[in-house]
Amino acid sequence: MDSAFDFFKKEIVFSISVILAIISCFFVQPNIDYLVYINWDTIILLFVIMLIVEVLKNLSIFEVLVRKLLIRIGNARQLVLLLVSIVFFSSIFITNDVSLIIFVPFAMLALKKVGRIDLIIFTVSLQTIAANVGCMVLPIGAPHNIVMYTVSKISFESFFLLLLPYIIVSVIFLVALSLFVSRDRISLPEINKIEIDRKNFLKRVFRGVDYYLLLTFIALFILIGNLENIPFFTSIFKKWIIGNEVFWGIVASQVISNVPAAMLLSGFSTNYEAIIVGINIGGLGTLIASMANLISYKILVREYDEFKIRYLFVFTLLNFILLFILLGSYFLIK
Repeated sequence: MDSAFDFFKKEIVFSISVILAIISCFFVQPNIDYLVYINWDTIILLFVIMLIVEVLKNLSIFEVLVRKLLIRIGNARQLVLLLVSIVFFSSIFITNDVSLIIFVPFAMLALKKVGRIDLIIFTVSLQTIAANVGCMVLPIGAPHNIVMYTVSKISFESFFLLLLPYIIVSVIFLVALSLFVSRDRISLPEINKIEIDRKNFLKRVFRGVDYYLLLTFIALFILIGNLENIPFFTSIFKKWIIGNEVFWGIVASQVISNVPAAMLLSGFSTNYEAIIVGINIGGLGTLIASMANLISYKILVREYDEFKIRYLFVFTLLNFILLFILLGSYFLIK
């Protein structure tokens, strides 16, 4: 029991996802359709990306980039702004998930090198928000927007203009928070020559992949697939969603994440613009509201497990503050 409890604490997101998926199986008898629920393209892509990141990490590529970066940075505020900006702009083109997989380890390494581990929780929280905001710029920036772009047939320009007000407000929010970081001078300490360990290289790469994260995705896909096949839930969805797409986009995202929420809501309503706004705002909030949130959390706690509780508090607080600001912006625009 002690071992099981320790595992639950260590892999709490995975454990909750599996428990919810198992509960849903009592309402929808397991069958071959379960395999259809799972977006295997997403799972395979994420696995390949994590492999690539592990290869880069074991080749010390991040170490080299960090050194080049730190040479050009004068103070802690500039460093945090740069680390957050990199995530924002990269998530426009390589998706929010990929951006965080690459640049959260990069940020933690950079802050560690300059002796500012105290800024890791704050910086990773801002990076995660930046990823969820940057992916609003183009429909290719995140899986949930790819889903909605495909279903709605909305043009790139219309998609951008629809979310532009929320992007502007969010960027102002991120910059304002960054100003709270002091301008303390930073300097790169004397560092030994980089040594690349080639022994058991492939073994280290494959062992470095976070397989529990992949299983978390699979469990969530099964959960949402079963919810769509439970009459009680479908009747509720039909009754409540139409006319309240933004509200339910936000609420559903907090519980099942915005990717399944996009698929769920678009199956019951054709008010695609409202759904797009709802699921993008809804990506902010709880840890599960966006798959990107899970990714940065998992990366952080693997390196600094002792930061787990503090990170959840800071991350959740900042996310809900911005969520309510954006929701207020929606009502003003409306």
